[in-house]
Amino acid sequence: MSMVFATGKYLKITHRSSIVAQFELKPPPYPLVALEPHLSRQTLEHHWGKHQKGYVENLNQQILGTELDGMGLEDIILASYNKGDPLPAFNNAAQIWNHEFFWESMKPGGGGKPSGDLLHLIERDFGSFKDFLREFVDTASAHCGSGWVWITYKANKLNVDNAVNPRPSENDYKIVVARTPNAVNPLVWDYSPLLTIDVWEHAYYLDYENRRAKYVSTIMEKLVAWDVVSSRLEVAKSRAAERAREEEERKRREEEFESEEEIDESEMFLNSDPEESEAE
Repeated sequence: MSMVFATGKYLKITHRSSIVAQFELKPPPYPLVALEPHLSRQTLEHHWGKHQKGYVENLNQQILGTELDGMGLEDIILASYNKGDPLPAFNNAAQIWNHEFFWESMKPGGGGKPSGDLLHLIERDFGSFKDFLREFVDTASAHCGSGWVWITYKANKLNVDNAVNPRPSENDYKIVVARTPNAVNPLVWDYSPLLTIDVWEHAYYLDYENRRAKYVSTIMEKLVAWDVVSSRLEVAKSRAAERAREEEERKRREEEFESEEEIDESEMFLNSDPEESEAE
């Protein structure tokens, strides 16, 4: 990831790009009427055609000529999060990513129950699929204000440096329900998002008014694309395994380097002249 250097909350302008629009408004992966009667065409038209369009236009203006210009969307999110003190581009970049991820998490005729490894991990970490659904809906309902509710795949324990850590296994990771305020995305915590539902009022108010729990329950029961979520889990597991291998290799190299330094120090001591040492 490219590093971003900023003074306060303002990015340094390094050049003026000739590219006017780096990011484009990406449509949902189905016709705007495809999710009816659960989500209306009117809701998607407003959500995608107005809110999402505004995020794309604003982001393109914010990054033009800055160090973020030319970076991918995820890199912009991670860089502009700025360790919890977000730069101006963060909200628009994160909202674009979140909305695309949200719409791709649904499909006509979706819902029901997942299968395979995803269901196994949900039942392992929540007791049952029913208990998982209850926690997910309760988490969304309890969220105060605007934001997102997520299913994520995350490390289950802290990997401690300078200690003997066992080889990572599947049990070191778990499925977690999380909620984030405003535009915040679990990527900034190094979680792997698997599914999200938008709980900003503009996402559901035309269809459900203030019944957020009903809105979330309906998506989970009627629209979630569990096959997509399962595919994301496999990608997350592969990334976790690759990172574990990289971490093992990093530690192996550190141990080899430390061992070589110890050998060099021992050889220097053995090759030193005792008489010279005494004379000194």
